Amino acid sequence: MQLAEADRSATAGMEEVAKRQLQWRNRSGKPLALAIVVLVWQAVGLLNQAMPFYNPLLFPAPWDLLVAGWKLAQSGVLWWDIVASTSRVLIGTLAAAPIGIVLGIAVARIRWLEVGIEPIIELLRPVPTLALLPMIILWFGIGETSKILFIAYSCFFVIFTTTLVGVRNVDPILLHAGESLGFGRLQLYRFIILRAVLPDIMLGVRLGLSVGFLVIVAAEFIAADTGLGYLINYSRTWFRVADMLVGAIVIGLLGVTANYALVALERRMFRWRTAGN
Repeated sequence: MQLAEADRSATAGMEEVAKRQLQWRNRSGKPLALAIVVLVWQAVGLLNQAMPFYNPLLFPAPWDLLVAGWKLAQSGVLWWDIVASTSRVLIGTLAAAPIGIVLGIAVARIRWLEVGIEPIIELLRPVPTLALLPMIILWFGIGETSKILFIAYSCFFVIFTTTLVGVRNVDPILLHAGESLGFGRLQLYRFIILRAVLPDIMLGVRLGLSVGFLVIVAAEFIAADTGLGYLINYSRTWFRVADMLVGAIVIGLLGVTANYALVALERRMFRWRTAGN
C-alpha cells in the first residue's frame, strides 16, 4: 500500500512538473516570437542603411518608431490621445453591454421577442458599421456622442450574440432542478440562467472591447480632434509614417492589454472551470 501511494504521489508530481513546463513554454513562446519579428525587422532596416533597396521613410525600422514614440510622449500628445481613445472605447463598450446582455437573455427565453426582434437584429448585424458612420454623424454631430454611439453600436452585436447563444445552451437539467426546488421565474434568471451564462457574457464583453478598439480608428478619422485615430490621420496628412505606425502599434498594445486583463479576471472569477478540467 505504501509503495502504491508513493508511486501515485511521484506520478502526480511528475505530471504537475510537466504541466508547469508546458505553461512556461506557452507563456514564453509568444514574447519570443514577437522579439524575433522585431529583431528581423530591425536587421532589415540596418541592411537597408548599408545597401539601400527601399525608402526608409515609407517603412521605418523599430528604432525609428521608438524615437518617434518618445518624441510624441515627451510632447504629451501621445498620452492625451491614449486617454481620449481609451475612454471612448470603454464608455462605448459599457453602454452596449447592459443592452446586449438583457436583450440577449430576453430573446433567448421569450418566444415572442425571439420572433419579433431577432430577425431585425440578424438583418442589421451583417451591415458594416462604417456604412452607418456618416449617418450617425449627420444625426448626432461630430461631438463625443456620435463616437460613443458608433462604438456602442459596433460592440452590441458581439455581446448580444454570445449572450443569446449562452442562454440557449444552458443545461435543461439545471432549469428542471431549479423548478423542482420551487424557484420562480425571477429566481431561475438570478440563480441559474445568469450564473450559467456569465462566462459567455464575459467572453462577449472581451470581444466587444476588441471591436471597440477596432472601430475607434474609423470614428476618429472622420470626426475627432484628439485620439489615436486622429493622430494616425493627422500624421498621414503630413507624411509622418513613423507617427502613423506608432499610433497603430499603441492601439494594438491597448487592445492586447485589455484582452489579457479580462482573461485574468475571467480566470479569477471562474476558477471552478479550471478545477473541473
